[in-house]
Amino acid sequence: MEDRNEPVDLVVKRDEGVTITFADGHVAQFNLVDLRLGCPCATCRGLRDQGEEVWPRPGSPTPLRIQDARLHGAWGLNLTWNDSHATGIFPFDALRRWSDGQPAYGRDSGLSGSPD
Repeated sequence: MEDRNEPVDLVVKRDEGVTITFADGHVAQFNLVDLRLGCPCATCRGLRDQGEEVWPRPGSPTPLRIQDARLHGAWGLNLTWNDSHATGIFPFDALRRWSDGQPAYGRDSGLSGSPD
């Protein structure tokens, strides 16, 4: 991972979103809805590819809330949502690209690092 993509501080506010401070001082803020809609898991990517909504799904609890947040190794963040969705791992380099206004994920697996 590039140093600029390395998080040095991570704040999860369950009712608001996630704030990450990267090694170069860049601060990235992500609100709950953007994170949930941008989930990189296979299920969510498949729904988006089919033009379907990722959230809210029928029966989804509102308001949206993060139930749990865990580091996935040194490279990503795994969020568990109050709709029981927990399979998306957000790589820090993808979150950095996203906060810089670039596509976070490519069209393939979503984890290639090649935004198209």
